[in-house]
Amino acid sequence: MQLKINHNFTESLPADEIIENYRRQVKAACFSYVTPKRTKNPEILHISEDMVNTLGLTSSDSQSQLFKNVFTGNQVLENTTPYSMCYGGHQFGNWAGQLGDGRAINLFEVEHHNKQWQVQLKGAGETPYSRTADGLAVLRSSIREYLCSEAMFYLGVPTTRALSLSLSGDEVMRDMLYDGNQAYEKGAIVARVAPSFLRFGNFEIFAARQDHNTLKTLVDYTILNHFSHLGSPSKDNYIAFFAEVSQRTLDMIIHWQRVGFVHGVMNTDNMSILGLTIDYGPYGWLEGFDFGWTPNTTDREHKRYRFGNQPNIGLWNLYQLANALYPLIEETQPLETILENYKIDFEKKSLNMMKSKLGLEQFNDEDAQLIQNLEDTLLLTETDMTIFFRALSNFKKGEASKGLERVSAAFYTPNEVSDVVAQQWRNWFKNYDERLKKEMLTDAQRKLKMDAVNPKYVLRNYMAQLAIDDANKGDYKLIDELFQLLKNPYDEQPKQQKWFAKRPDWARHKVGCSMLSCSS
Repeated sequence: MQLKINHNFTESLPADEIIENYRRQVKAACFSYVTPKRTKNPEILHISEDMVNTLGLTSSDSQSQLFKNVFTGNQVLENTTPYSMCYGGHQFGNWAGQLGDGRAINLFEVEHHNKQWQVQLKGAGETPYSRTADGLAVLRSSIREYLCSEAMFYLGVPTTRALSLSLSGDEVMRDMLYDGNQAYEKGAIVARVAPSFLRFGNFEIFAARQDHNTLKTLVDYTILNHFSHLGSPSKDNYIAFFAEVSQRTLDMIIHWQRVGFVHGVMNTDNMSILGLTIDYGPYGWLEGFDFGWTPNTTDREHKRYRFGNQPNIGLWNLYQLANALYPLIEETQPLETILENYKIDFEKKSLNMMKSKLGLEQFNDEDAQLIQNLEDTLLLTETDMTIFFRALSNFKKGEASKGLERVSAAFYTPNEVSDVVAQQWRNWFKNYDERLKKEMLTDAQRKLKMDAVNPKYVLRNYMAQLAIDDANKGDYKLIDELFQLLKNPYDEQPKQQKWFAKRPDWARHKVGCSMLSCSS
């Protein structure tokens, strides 16, 4: 197993001086050295061949005993020093102090085809940042993370990746709904991959502690290794760095809104400095179109991280990052300008994203109102977002009277669409038809473009739960079926038509299918 290993992170940044692995406050250090926990009887359940190749490995490598040992934490690769990162964060709007990699251990960094990758195990044991937890992960949450991170990549959404999904062979005690009902579950480990796992919280912790020397060291490292196009670190480039992080964060969230993805826990420790979707916990895709939906049971009352609020939370989190970077910049005006630009750019990018979903390319002053009317109408009755926008591409110019028929499969109770609601739909389709007549595209051309941004298949929670239920019985075939399906989410895949369906009634309130806890 030949990997081109480097040590940029550990050689460039200050390490925790304490070697022992026990829970503590870690000061003036970006990471702590940690050895993964050996497991009883590890078994690899699934491997992403794409990520195997991306790291410079071969299929035969992925079948080797060494691969299994390394990526389940049972063997430390020669000349590598696993570590966990120190960071803090705002959780649900409140400063939580030191958090850190409580159940993540970075194995090593790899260079392949002039790209840098960090490889990390999630669920491989305790670290100094585990607080009151055990550093382990269970099969259900690991299946969700493994499938979702790869599904998001193929959807075109910036994301961390997954290399492998494994059983540890150990039993792990969990209280899935935080209701006092603990039970043993199958332990599991996901090997995750990203150019960097740095988060907003990595910078916040040093600003909060007024450790500006370590803060500067970390920012300089980040610019040199991940934003090298900005040039050497300087005050001006710290500002340019924040501006680019702001744009990447916005672009990521616009993609979330495009496909109907709700992260569920947009705490600052879950915000990637590279603008990647990171930490797949209680996420979900919209079933019924609903700006107020959140998949997180912890967020059920206040709905801070609801679908419609994700762009605002992105901005709120960027304010916290701006506060963390301020000691290096010592000017508020450039930071405030960048944050104001986020708001302006969101309006522009959101409008363009929605126009692409509707197949509109030409400029028209009335497009914003057309989109607003559509969203208002979608909220009148439970309407599946994914199916609606996919079906909309079948609409043809001059057939406004057939519009409602084209999208009827998206309604959860089509027979209960009232006359008033039906009339509102007919009015909207009439306006949509008139707008399409101002476009140069043929119906066929428009359909191709719309189908390229409106996925047919997404990882609905009930789909993941079916795979989890089977896996708990020792049947892992559905994991692969969904993995292969979601590699081509925009293709028709007629043999997989059963997955192009509304959430079944049994899943409406089933645990794991509607809302999930942070332990999910």
